[in-house]
Amino acid sequence: MRDQAGESTDCGCSGDCADSGESLARREFLRGATTVVLGGLSLSYLSVAAADINSDGQSQDGTDGSAAQETGSPVTESPAGNPPEGDILFGFLVDTGTCIGTGKCLSACRTENDVPEGNSRTWVERYVHFKDGRLQVDLVPETGYAGSGLPLIDPDEVDRSYFVPKLCNHCEDAPCTQVCPVHASFTSPEGVELVDPNRCIGCAYCVQACPYGARFINPETSSADKCTWCYHRIMRGEKPACVEACPVDARVFGRLDDPRSEINKRLAKVPASVLKEHLGTHPKLHYLGLSGDVT
Repeated sequence: MRDQAGESTDCGCSGDCADSGESLARREFLRGATTVVLGGLSLSYLSVAAADINSDGQSQDGTDGSAAQETGSPVTESPAGNPPEGDILFGFLVDTGTCIGTGKCLSACRTENDVPEGNSRTWVERYVHFKDGRLQVDLVPETGYAGSGLPLIDPDEVDRSYFVPKLCNHCEDAPCTQVCPVHASFTSPEGVELVDPNRCIGCAYCVQACPYGARFINPETSSADKCTWCYHRIMRGEKPACVEACPVDARVFGRLDDPRSEINKRLAKVPASVLKEHLGTHPKLHYLGLSGDVT
C-alpha cells in the first residue's frame, strides 16, 4: 500500500467509494533467520530494530532514546507552537467513513520525512465490494485515485466501497521492539514507536515481526524506517504532516491522556476499532467505521 496526493474525489466506481488497497508487497513477509532480502512490487518493506527505554526516557545503554528521529538526526524540541507538557500519551484516529482517497496525506508524508521512492510510511487502500460477492482491494497512488490507473469499475456492479488509510499502529505491546537484537527500536515516553538509525543494523527482524506491514528498510540509510507520527513535529506542538494535509479531517491526532482533546471527543461519540485486535498488540491507532473485511 502506499501514499500520495490527489485532489479529485471521483474514484470511478461509486459515489460512496472510499479507496484503500493493501499492497501485496506488504503482505510478503520474508521468512529468514538472519538475513532478509526484500523485493517489492509497489513497495519494499524491511525493518527497524528495537530499543527499550526506561521511565526516564533513556535507552538501555543509557543514551537519550527520545532524541532519536526516523531520519537519524536528533529530534528538535525547540518551540514552534505549543510543545506538549506533562505526562503525555499520544494517539491516532482514522475515520474510514470520511476518507475520500485524495492521496494528499501520502505526498505530504513523503515530502516531510524524505521517504525514498518505492517505500512508504503510510498508504491508502480502496476496498470495493461487488454485488456478486467479490471483493477488490487496490492501492491508492500518491496522486489520488482519479485518473491514476486504478482499475475502472462499473458503478452498477458495486455494492459498496470505501478507503482505509494505514500506517504504523504504535502498539502498546509492539512485536517489532521485542525482536530487535540491538534495541534500536523503542517506545518514547509519549507512547510513540521510534527507531534509532545509528544503532539499527538492518537485520529486518522487526520488519518480519510487524503484523501490519508498516516497516521497511530504508535503501538510503540501510536502517529500519516507519511512520513516527512526525515525532519531530508533534514535539513542537504541530500535527503530523498527513493529518495537516487531509482535506476532510479523516485523520485525527492528539493526546489520549487529555479528555478535552479532539481525538477523545470523537472516540467518546462512536465506538472505535483497531486492526488485528486478536493479536493483543494494543494499537494506539484507532478506526471509526472499520469494516470487518479490512485486515
